[in-house]
Amino acid sequence: MKSIIEKKFTEVFEYGFEQTFASPGRINIIGEHTDYNMGFVLPAAIDKCIYGSFAKKTNGSIRIYSYNYQEFCEFKVSDIEAPKQQWAKYVYGITQEILKGIKSRDEFSKISFDCVFGGDIPLGAGLSSSAALENLFSFALNEIYHLGLIKEELAKIGQACEHNYVGVKCGIMDQFASMMGEESKVIKLDCRNLDYSYFPFIQENMKIILFDTKVKHSLASSEYNVRRTECEQGVEKMKKFYPKITSLRDVTIDQIDKHRELLSGKEYDRCSYVVEENMRLFKACEALEKNDLKTFGTQIYRSHSGLQHKYEVSCIELDTLVYATKNVDGCYGARMMGGGFGGCTINFIRPDIEEVFINKITKTFYNKLGKHPEVIGIQIGKGTHKL
Repeated sequence: MKSIIEKKFTEVFEYGFEQTFASPGRINIIGEHTDYNMGFVLPAAIDKCIYGSFAKKTNGSIRIYSYNYQEFCEFKVSDIEAPKQQWAKYVYGITQEILKGIKSRDEFSKISFDCVFGGDIPLGAGLSSSAALENLFSFALNEIYHLGLIKEELAKIGQACEHNYVGVKCGIMDQFASMMGEESKVIKLDCRNLDYSYFPFIQENMKIILFDTKVKHSLASSEYNVRRTECEQGVEKMKKFYPKITSLRDVTIDQIDKHRELLSGKEYDRCSYVVEENMRLFKACEALEKNDLKTFGTQIYRSHSGLQHKYEVSCIELDTLVYATKNVDGCYGARMMGGGFGGCTINFIRPDIEEVFINKITKTFYNKLGKHPEVIGIQIGKGTHKL
């Protein structure tokens, strides 16, 4: 893909590019719906990326061509309104957020460059292609214009772009994982203070396969907000007994069980799921350090069970895929990944069973639902970087 983007640059602009950068998508191993509850997540960058070739200019204009959408856009940092194309809003937003946060505002407001970008991150599969795009431009502009921003700051710029120019009030996980990822490692990220540490993921012993259901049920966005509210209501009730509590991050399962009668059935399920999911994440990290794949897989399956029964964000397509794996020798664990009501399952398998595993799961899915899931094989890769 890199060579295709570089070749396209010369075709579109009729001169040579100067630098090329890559920014990956991400997966989340375990820790779902814990981010907005100030808990922990365990994401990783993957080997599917958005690539961008850049060249500095001096005419004050920013010209960008999207290879995947086959669209061209031109704007200036000083423009008051964002471009009309949805993908271009991300790029415009990054320039505006950088402008807010740096000292050399006047100098940066005159930046000018040409860029062609495109990638192989499957769109709509929950692999955070939007975060990859944000990181591509924040990282590249930081390098090209020697802005001196560190990677953590660049991830926050991507999140602010999403909030202020795209209208999605996302957490920091997607941008952080895409920016900070390392090969063969997962990131244990504290969503409260952004403390993080790396844990080994030995890819010779375990392969990751994604099955994309290719569905997104209409419940997804509205039910996301309902879940968030139910968690917040549970926290407010628990505060009467534990005033220092600010989020479910501060609550133990014993405390929730002790005051269960104060919570509605839904509030109890939501809150206990989040607390238990954080505990599962810690156990999964310990298992990865010991290369204990059986214990690791057990936590993955328990995560899906909690998402299905307590958080109630799964669906028949996701459940069908996960439960089809349970009797497959060599499958360590599987669960739904992401917000829910569609999207992907993430599956951890012994590498030698890959072909048999894919055939069995896709056949089961087809026999029950009359369609095939999309199969996406990935590896854990490097965070946003210059090529």
